[in-house]
Amino acid sequence: MLRGARAQAARPMTPVEYQRNLEAARRCLLEHDYAPALARYEKLTRQLPGEPVTWAEYGSAASGTGRFELADQCWQKALSLAPNNADLIGMIGHHYQGMRQPEKAGACFAQAAAAAPRSINPRISLAVLLEKSHRLDEARAAVEECLAIDPKDDQARYFSALLDRRQGRLESAEARLRDLIASEPRHPYVRYACRYELAQILDAQGQCDEAMRLLVEAKQIVAALTDTKLLFKSYDQGAESALRFTRALPKTILSTWAQYFPEPKREPIAPLAFLGGHPRSGTTLLEQVLDAHPGVAALDEPSAFLDLLQPEFHKSKELSSGRLNTLRQLYIQALLREAGPAAAGKLLLDKNPSPTARLPLWLKVFPELRVLIALRDPRDVVLSCYFQNIPLNAANVNFLSFDRLARHYANLMDIWLAVREWEGFAWVEVRYEDTVADLQREGRRVTEFLGLAWHEAQGRFYEKSRTKQLYSPTYQDVTRPVYSRSVARWRAYEKHLAPILAALEPYCRTFGYD
Repeated sequence: MLRGARAQAARPMTPVEYQRNLEAARRCLLEHDYAPALARYEKLTRQLPGEPVTWAEYGSAASGTGRFELADQCWQKALSLAPNNADLIGMIGHHYQGMRQPEKAGACFAQAAAAAPRSINPRISLAVLLEKSHRLDEARAAVEECLAIDPKDDQARYFSALLDRRQGRLESAEARLRDLIASEPRHPYVRYACRYELAQILDAQGQCDEAMRLLVEAKQIVAALTDTKLLFKSYDQGAESALRFTRALPKTILSTWAQYFPEPKREPIAPLAFLGGHPRSGTTLLEQVLDAHPGVAALDEPSAFLDLLQPEFHKSKELSSGRLNTLRQLYIQALLREAGPAAAGKLLLDKNPSPTARLPLWLKVFPELRVLIALRDPRDVVLSCYFQNIPLNAANVNFLSFDRLARHYANLMDIWLAVREWEGFAWVEVRYEDTVADLQREGRRVTEFLGLAWHEAQGRFYEKSRTKQLYSPTYQDVTRPVYSRSVARWRAYEKHLAPILAALEPYCRTFGYD
């Protein structure tokens, strides 16, 4: 039973007091100050238990504090109070999607669509969710409903073309996308996303110059919608600080940390490994190969590190053994909650490329951590990142230009090159090119590095990948057997990469790419 429903009723608020408290709770929520928001919403729902929007916001506050069961209860209460409010139901669906609960998210989108027979948004949201789960025929049905409502809808036209491409109907996809671009769509996302999508098709056809022209157009549209200067400033400050911090540490730092937090003081946790490297270096492929092992539960870019560990080090660089043990337990619990009951007793693999730059923090909290770093020809890495259409933040805003991408690559890999010189921790590098050339040999090597024996199911990793929702932008690529056509892909774009080749050359040499 909900705490607000069973608590003893307090003195009723006046309408003015209620509104004032609601506005204060919403300010806390907008500022991500979740604890005081939670307390305020608890009182508000006790005062007026029949307000579905307040229950929905209460759930958001509960989610922000990590109380996911309470969040679910609040959202279910809101749904029961407003079963025909399509906008509210859709919003709750997006909250579930953000919590990586696709079944509940899909149920909300379906309910919202039923409540609003002429509404496009819940049907598009459902189609996106189904496509990411590889349920393409069902996604197509949802899109066709949208087109029946409005044949000119930008989102529906774009997503219909995307499904054509995913189902191998490349001529149809290309025609739809060219028509969509020519119609000058008004929807901001569609304006640039259709160019990204068409560039992917043209790249596969060898039409590299036109693909690059479309990517440049897409990135100009994105940049005009975003305060990129602010994001660049935030990234540069963080990257400089992380690199300076790492380079200042001696090679013996792990033994120093081990003396401060020795093994006898560490409470036992599930076996843990970290898989990192620069984005688009083959991390998702390697993750899925390992996840196919019955003794491994691999997690696709979970938020536990960013939510739990990194904020603690922003508060203080020195943490007591007791606090470190608490963080270790909270982190493992977060991974197990996301992975589900099937992960019990398995080795947990956190695949997270971007936080590779924070490896010192991982190793301070988890001195026993085994680290796998995916490598790929830096020129292919940068090119592949440039093709990605992903929401901008302070890290991937660098994907808007080759110059910024080269800087991002150098910042992240310079940290790895410093950390791999440290004494006393277990790490291995895995080259993408070697993996696609001989999956079983490389897969066996990294599996044994984790203390496990190769399992035959790992060679058919794509069979399991087709049954789950992945959150990496490359979720489509790992649903089929390994292929080598992405090796040395950069050569077709050499003239476009020419201005940054000199900056990447030292890393090509260091990692063995001639």
